[in-house]
Amino acid sequence: MPSVSEILETMDYGPAPEATGEVAKWLSARGAFGHYIGGRFTEAGETFDVANPATGELLARVTQGTGADVQAAVKAARAALPGWSKLPGHDRARHLYALARHIQKRERFLAVLETLDNGKPIRETRDIDVPLAARHFYHHAGWAEMLEDEFPGRGPVGVCGQIIPWNFPLLMLAWKIAPALAAGNTVVLKPAEYTPLTALAFAEICAEVGLPKGVVNIVTGDGATGAALVAAEVDKIAFTGSTEVGRAIRKATAGSGKKLTLELGGKSPFVVFADADIDGAVEGVVDAIWFNQGQVCCAGSRILVQEGVAREFTERLAARMAKLRVGDPLDKSTDMGAIVDPVQLRRIRDLVARGEAEGAVLHQAECRLPAKGSFFAPGFFTDVAPANIVSEVEIFGPVATLTTFRTPEEAVELANNTRYGLAASIWSENINLALDVASRVRAGVVWVNATNVFDAAAGFGGYRESGFGREGGREGLGEYLADAKIKAKADPAPPPPETAPLREAPGVADPIDRTAKLYVGGAQKRPDSGYSYAVRGKAGVIGLAGLGNRKDIRNAVEAAHKAAGWGKATGHNRAQVLYYLAENLAARAAEFAARLKSAGGPKPAEEVAAAIRRAFWYAAQADKFDGAVHSTKSAHVTLAMPEPFGVMGIVCPTGAPLLGFVSLVLPAIAMGNRVVAVPSQAMPLAATDLYQVFDTSDLPGGVVNIVTGPRDELARTLAAHDDVAAIWYSGDADGTRMVEEESAGNLKVTWSVAHRDWSGPEGQGRSFLTRATQVKNIWVPYGE
Repeated sequence: MPSVSEILETMDYGPAPEATGEVAKWLSARGAFGHYIGGRFTEAGETFDVANPATGELLARVTQGTGADVQAAVKAARAALPGWSKLPGHDRARHLYALARHIQKRERFLAVLETLDNGKPIRETRDIDVPLAARHFYHHAGWAEMLEDEFPGRGPVGVCGQIIPWNFPLLMLAWKIAPALAAGNTVVLKPAEYTPLTALAFAEICAEVGLPKGVVNIVTGDGATGAALVAAEVDKIAFTGSTEVGRAIRKATAGSGKKLTLELGGKSPFVVFADADIDGAVEGVVDAIWFNQGQVCCAGSRILVQEGVAREFTERLAARMAKLRVGDPLDKSTDMGAIVDPVQLRRIRDLVARGEAEGAVLHQAECRLPAKGSFFAPGFFTDVAPANIVSEVEIFGPVATLTTFRTPEEAVELANNTRYGLAASIWSENINLALDVASRVRAGVVWVNATNVFDAAAGFGGYRESGFGREGGREGLGEYLADAKIKAKADPAPPPPETAPLREAPGVADPIDRTAKLYVGGAQKRPDSGYSYAVRGKAGVIGLAGLGNRKDIRNAVEAAHKAAGWGKATGHNRAQVLYYLAENLAARAAEFAARLKSAGGPKPAEEVAAAIRRAFWYAAQADKFDGAVHSTKSAHVTLAMPEPFGVMGIVCPTGAPLLGFVSLVLPAIAMGNRVVAVPSQAMPLAATDLYQVFDTSDLPGGVVNIVTGPRDELARTLAAHDDVAAIWYSGDADGTRMVEEESAGNLKVTWSVAHRDWSGPEGQGRSFLTRATQVKNIWVPYGE
């Protein structure tokens, strides 16, 4: 054993292991685990082994869930739903408070169990994961207390199926169960097969606090169990995991009516400017990539460093990496623990080897790894080509890439050069520069001079192929509440387009109709097909509409992307354009009423009047719908900023051809989106006539694009288009299923808009504005 003087000379850490006796007794006493269904543990069935990733030693045997097990759990949750959802919010809050207190009471036990099960250092489970899990239950107990006041008219979704990953087993459980219970839902949760033990310990806590039977159910198993839960008769699926599995879930739930939240993979940028605190940024990399073995979906695995400090940063990063301690995760002096499973370790090794083979240079710590267990030395790549696999694919291990940039514009371009959009970290002492870049990075969470900071009061979730929906905070709670009920009306099925060559349809006198043009990029354009279709009213053919196709949609999407300046305009400027649009529509009210009358629509004058009122209402909302400042951790101000999606596809109802169009397109553009709209197939002329209103209202070209033609064919093209970020569809059940299936390609946000009385309050509201935006949470240093 070294002497004190020798230790002071070398400054080496001595061993500081955490005792595991209580956890070992708990595991031994329980033997093989069954599921937790209906308030009790079932007998163990066919089991699989759960091993300690740091040693390979067996920890427990856990039951492999079957379809029957999932059905039993869903049945128990369904039976418990009426009683739990009807409990006063105060009573639900007291249950959540009790869960939070019991997590705190068993804090050390849960931290040790999590480290044994997952392999992450005890410092992380003890200081971050378990306290934050308790925080989620405390925070959402407050929401349960305030629910009726803060979310009037909204109730629980119902039975929620929840599937969580292995990187934050207990925290992800709390992240999902707490808001679900606060909102009055019941839950069936499937933990990851690698890390089910803290979920089973939590089940015991549910029994201890007297949570009503069936409110929380936990079924263990592998991906087949998760697939059974997705297919079960639940009302919502909340999934955190890989993008590939999320895409499969999107397809599997298409047309089912199940509410869906997906928190998926990431390839997050970690942007370091020349004026940054270099040592602070280096420690940020350590926190983001190495302390948690890189097993975090929002880890800043793409380090982007400004050229002027690249050499200094790289040298300091390499020096800091060399000092990291990799080893026993139960040792309080360990920086990096074990990779969760040999399967994941092999994947990391394979990706790193492929990255080197494709020309990247690996800088890796020369540390002595334990002889047993799944360990990987920390490292980072330089000389990484954009097409290198390690630049594009989420490694999910303690390895990052390091690339240089020259200007802020290049930094933003590199940061956004990914199909993901989960998180980003910006480092600069110039707060103006940092916030400017934060506003332009396409990510759901942005940290300024920090990384991997979480709190129950702030939403978390991604853009693009990192999924949709939010976890945490007010936004996350809203995902567990059903929309206010509307009185849905049957939307008449559109007749098949009766096509005719341009200029050859009989009985058409209006020269504007005879051209049968689309409206793309602020101008009338002939359809690519060269054909129109006859639009019929009471007295026969009343006009022609262009027969749009895939190429027309492509052109419209390109035009919409070119109008990106609309999203950068202030809300006030957008409001002025919409007010002008409303005035111009009012000036031509008689013309639009006559058009609707010729189509045989009911109450045409009333529909036009309602459309005018709607235009004024969304003009008023354009600069009133704003974000929030969340109360999170000290020394931070957390900004929740609603941002437009970008380019949206909107497929309008058949009925209410003018009012339905206005009611969907205007909230989208009021929030800064650009739109490719498919108007009523039966009566598109009410929408195409608007081009003159748009042109005289100073609406920039490309903000609204109109493509007429067969509704579902055009909807399919919009849903499959990778450059369309969201789609609203008003049509039948088959069309809804098709749109949701096709949207899985780039995981765009979808909304199936039920036909309704568009003239009433159900035809407008802030819910339309909410659905036209996605929330970015920006963490900014604030105070001491």
